[in-house]
Amino acid sequence: MVLLLALVVILSGEPALCLQEEGAFTLDGDIRQFAVTTDTVYIATEETLYQLSHSLTLVQSLSLRGILKEGKSVEEAQFHRVSETTERNATFNVHVLLPFVANKSLVSCGATDNGCGYCEVLDLNNIKTIIYSERIQVGPLRRSSGSVAFLMNIENRGTYILTALRKEERHSIKCNTDYNTVNIHDTSDEQGGGIFSTTDTSVIPPISSGGDVEFVDGFQINSTVYLLSNVQSGPRNNKVRLVWLTTNSSKTQTLRSLRGATLVVADGAESSRLVASSVIPGEPPVLWSGVFSVDGGQTNTELVVFDISPDLTIAVDQDPDFCFGTCTGSKPTPKRLKPKAVLLRQNYMTSVLALRQRVWMVFFMGTSDGQLIKLVVDKNYHPACLTVLYRANDNRPVFPKIHLDQVDHKHVYVALRHQVKRVPVSNCSTFTNLQECLSAQDPNCVWCSSKRSCEFEDDCKDSEWLSIPEDFHNDPVSYKLERSHAGQLKLIVQTHLTTRQKDLSGFACQFVGAFGEMCDRNNPPPQFPQCTCILRSGTLPDEGLNLTVRFRLGTVSFTEQLKLNNCSNIRGSPSSFLCERCVKSGCSWSKTGCSWDNLGVGNASVCQTIKSKMSFSPPEISSISPSVVSLYGRNHAVLSGYNLSDVTRVRFQRDTACAAQESPVWNNTGVNLTFHIPSTDYKGVVSVCVVLPDGSCHGNYGISYQSSPTCIRTEPNSTWFSGKRTITLIGSHLEFVEGVIHSHNPQDVTLPRSSNSGNLTYETAAAKSTQQSFFSSVSLKVANETLVCSTSFKYHPDPEFIAFNSLTTMGYVLIIVEKKKHELEMTTAELSVWGVHGGKQHPCIMTGKETSNKMEFFHCHIKNIPDVTFQELMCLASP
Repeated sequence: MVLLLALVVILSGEPALCLQEEGAFTLDGDIRQFAVTTDTVYIATEETLYQLSHSLTLVQSLSLRGILKEGKSVEEAQFHRVSETTERNATFNVHVLLPFVANKSLVSCGATDNGCGYCEVLDLNNIKTIIYSERIQVGPLRRSSGSVAFLMNIENRGTYILTALRKEERHSIKCNTDYNTVNIHDTSDEQGGGIFSTTDTSVIPPISSGGDVEFVDGFQINSTVYLLSNVQSGPRNNKVRLVWLTTNSSKTQTLRSLRGATLVVADGAESSRLVASSVIPGEPPVLWSGVFSVDGGQTNTELVVFDISPDLTIAVDQDPDFCFGTCTGSKPTPKRLKPKAVLLRQNYMTSVLALRQRVWMVFFMGTSDGQLIKLVVDKNYHPACLTVLYRANDNRPVFPKIHLDQVDHKHVYVALRHQVKRVPVSNCSTFTNLQECLSAQDPNCVWCSSKRSCEFEDDCKDSEWLSIPEDFHNDPVSYKLERSHAGQLKLIVQTHLTTRQKDLSGFACQFVGAFGEMCDRNNPPPQFPQCTCILRSGTLPDEGLNLTVRFRLGTVSFTEQLKLNNCSNIRGSPSSFLCERCVKSGCSWSKTGCSWDNLGVGNASVCQTIKSKMSFSPPEISSISPSVVSLYGRNHAVLSGYNLSDVTRVRFQRDTACAAQESPVWNNTGVNLTFHIPSTDYKGVVSVCVVLPDGSCHGNYGISYQSSPTCIRTEPNSTWFSGKRTITLIGSHLEFVEGVIHSHNPQDVTLPRSSNSGNLTYETAAAKSTQQSFFSSVSLKVANETLVCSTSFKYHPDPEFIAFNSLTTMGYVLIIVEKKKHELEMTTAELSVWGVHGGKQHPCIMTGKETSNKMEFFHCHIKNIPDVTFQELMCLASP
């Protein structure tokens, strides 16, 4: 180790090349490291370290560029920052960024351009103040190396830096470094070996590994350290390993306490790979969430919950992949941990952050196609419908770490390539009434009585409020019908709510039908969250009975519309659809069919076990064109299949917890039908089925929603008044564009000639009744949306041809066409010329173009013609 600096120095950072906008900060390069404290965000790019406020305003920036001054050996080369005008030859690449809040410092480690390690300790409140620096390796030397580093505490010994390194990061002959798989570094000189030292009473305690290990995450909870990694177990096999360390009295004792387990997503499968990790806050047991790639690639990913509480009954240092000291001999098969639940199957997940809101677990997942997704899960691991909190216009991947804003706990920080965004964890204010607030199934939102609005719970402190219950329900109100032996009908209505009110005696219900009060006077009194109505009539009409229930809880009132059906009249061949209709009507399902609630099972889960027995051939879906669309959907899609004659609608279902969308059909021939694919805010695959008049839905076909089209420029960026110039649009996802529109004639939609993801070609329409050049903006027609391109486009008068010369040479006639120079910048490919002689047209093959200050000269050859002097030409500006 070579000491470079041991005093406080103030360095001036270069001006940050950044762009600040509401809720976002754009940096001078791609984000390399990203850390958050209570009120500050720290970001390292390739050339700059940033210090931002919690609201993402720039506080300080520090350049990471400088010069390397050579020493006697490579490891003695010293890194020095220089002024902006001084020539530089090196960059400090930051791979470890650890805010040490208790010490009011920021530890920044990585490597310089010679590939050797370098560390700095900066003032946490002013990163331009360098407290200490040293030529030493702490953590990985490369970006995205499969290594981790974090702060850990040993009781009565202080705070240390634990690093877990991939094999290629441990040894460097050039830099004279030799590290173990797991290392514990000092953070101060008072800890024995000196700052960044790994020694413990003059020796370096080792944890080594035998195979190829890729570390994904590491953290400490109380006295236990958790390390999570992927260990390659074959050419295509992978094990996800968990290592526990107990922070005992010293580094040696901590590392010697090694215990391990294997996380198994699917029985017998060793292809799953851990992608991202987050602890779920709360009391023991220790619940942890991980994003797993189930096929080892980047596409098929799952969000899985495990109980990773340390098992102290496992013998120490008996793990087959990790060992204290040198790994020798065979070891027993480690304990296998199975998931508590698989919460979500969603393609392209790259990151996860887990939080708690009351008893609910709240997960935020980033994806490689630029989405931030929120999923709330109840205590029984039942997920609600996921929501999209943010979606990038392009497919920029979300950084592997998502952080919570620790000031207000109402935002998360999301990094996407060269930008960091501060995204609200909920959109409570967008829900305008009580029903919308509760139907959002968001535990962050409450209906605030005093404000009469949907708010964050913290913003409704001195008021009564209502929110969703502790367990998942699709609807805020459910009901069931019971029939006594005497023929009396009892309606039991259940509200699924959580309330802040202490006095619930004010809970009241009123049942009102078309002819007034519907309940018997001897009705039992309401008791939150339930109220009961003994119907005055013991029979229900065949068409059903419409009923309004008015609820009051304190100062909050709301109503619910119910339709009561005679359970005995819900008949038909047993099917999952008939069962669901029965249960939703407040009835119960039994072996004999639909019955009153007290005679069967009133839980919709029973319907999933029913196999339908149909007396007819159900509809089948064989294809949908197109099956890949943008977020705006597609008009006039075609569904093909069999037995489609009775289909009335097409249903789109993201998952069972989400409300379905439906689209009517037309042009139904029995084997083909036409329908519109609706828009969505979600990039991913949705299931499609076709609906019959009785409401049953048949078939299962996937439609993939992808990013919406964008265009950034046109080539060329102008055309002539008469139109028909071929234009190429440059952008992304342009294969979804259905037409191109120019602002001077918005009713005229031009169809693309050809398109792919990055390019689209079309012919410009003519401009009518104009004499002067003008600008016309370009827009894209996508389903029912019109998207404006971020480019300017200009119409000019038609090309003006002045004269031509005809010269006869050996075997061909040379034609030189003289044209007035213009901003159009016409190319030879856009001009077609024919020589006219004797009433016949002779094509002239373009060979080149010359330009002067005021004129353009196009050269072409007419071949295989006798000695002819052409007196007439025909010129056409063509695509």
